[in-house]
Amino acid sequence: MALKNLIEAKQLLEQGVLGELIADATKFEESDKTNSIPQLLDGKVLAALFYEPSTRTRFSFETAMLKLGGEVISTESASHFSSVTKGETLEDTIKIIGGYADVIVMRHPDKGASKRAATVSPVPILNAGDGPGEHPSQALLDLYTIKKEIGRLDDFCIAMVGDLKNGRTIHSLVKILAERKNVLIKLVAPCELQLPGEYVKLLEEKKVKFEKLSDLDDALDADVVYMTRIQKERFESKEDYERVKDCFVFGKNELAKFNKNGIILHPLPRVNEISPEIDSDPRAAYFRQAKNGVYARMALLKMVLGK
Repeated sequence: MALKNLIEAKQLLEQGVLGELIADATKFEESDKTNSIPQLLDGKVLAALFYEPSTRTRFSFETAMLKLGGEVISTESASHFSSVTKGETLEDTIKIIGGYADVIVMRHPDKGASKRAATVSPVPILNAGDGPGEHPSQALLDLYTIKKEIGRLDDFCIAMVGDLKNGRTIHSLVKILAERKNVLIKLVAPCELQLPGEYVKLLEEKKVKFEKLSDLDDALDADVVYMTRIQKERFESKEDYERVKDCFVFGKNELAKFNKNGIILHPLPRVNEISPEIDSDPRAAYFRQAKNGVYARMALLKMVLGK
């Protein structure tokens, strides 16, 4: 069953499309190497509606659309450069843009905004991040990266490090990993930034093995270390942010202790939680991960636009 919208990561499982999307992403990456990508979306238009800043998500979706032969209309600061400034509701904005485009990729600061949009949109809605909620297409590219890098999506250990409370990439990825076989999840975070209860409950219900840790060194035996940024914009006070901002930094000392066959991921942008001095190590996979976003999103666009 093809997707109509992608609002939550669990849809990738419930509708049984994860394997197809990863397979298509692989095909698109191979065809890109020979400049032979089929122009499947010729005549289609993608609207990138971003109420929050974005680099990787916005550009990778737009690149994906262009590589498939489609066109793009976009705004990165919809909160300031659209009729929102005049009081227009999200629902009305979506109804209007849905008349101009064949698919809408939306980032919004409010959790649940993409679900609201999907209830009124005449075209597919792809959630590109809704506040501290989810970022399902990031989970797709993360899984594609893990499969490419370590060769499997079962039987591995992943350490999730940093701001697990507000990290929407983490929230989406946890929902997928909860359904995989024999995955151990190490949750490395300050107590005030640990994984929210609803996701812990999911892991418990699915009988997923997990550990809550406060020391990064205790997670360096993992196959995958998934670093995340401490999200300054989600804190109520500067003091609260300053207290935890440097709690976990992956540098040369950590690299020396890290699993020789492991990989380091990060949804980016990074601030100071990964030292640039380790970028050249082959286990540092975060820039390869970002590039994979183009192919994962090409597969997603192909699916929702029905070709």
